[in-house]
Amino acid sequence: QVQLVESGGGLVQPGGTLRLSCEASERSTSNAYMGWFRQAPGKEREFVAAISWNGQYTGHRDHLEGRVTVSRDIAKNTIRLQMTRMTPEDTAVYVCAGSSVLGATASSQYNVWGQGTQVTVSS
Repeated sequence: QVQLVESGGGLVQPGGTLRLSCEASERSTSNAYMGWFRQAPGKEREFVAAISWNGQYTGHRDHLEGRVTVSRDIAKNTIRLQMTRMTPEDTAVYVCAGSSVLGATASSQYNVWGQGTQVTVSS
C-alpha cells in the first residue's frame, strides 16, 4: 500500500507563497498521477493541481490559473505544490493523493490519500 506524507503548510501571510511537499513511499501504477486537493471548513473537497510521475500530464483548477505550480522530484518520490498570492480564501486542509487515472480531477478517482496539512492564510 502506497503511503503519502505531506509537509509544509502552517501559517501563510496574505499575498505570500505556499509551498507543500508530498513524499510517496513508492511510485506505482496505483499512484501514477499525483494530485493535490483542499477542503475548507464547511466546503466540499476540491481539486487543486496534479502531475504524473513522468511529467507528461499536469492539471490544475481553472480559477487557480497563474497561481499554482506543481512539480515532481523523481529521485525523492516527491511532488510539490507552490501557490502564490495567497488569500484567506485559500485557507484549507491540503491533501496529497494518488490515482491510477492520468488526468484525474475527481476525488473519487484517487485511491491513495495522505493525512493532509492545515494551511491558514492570515496576518
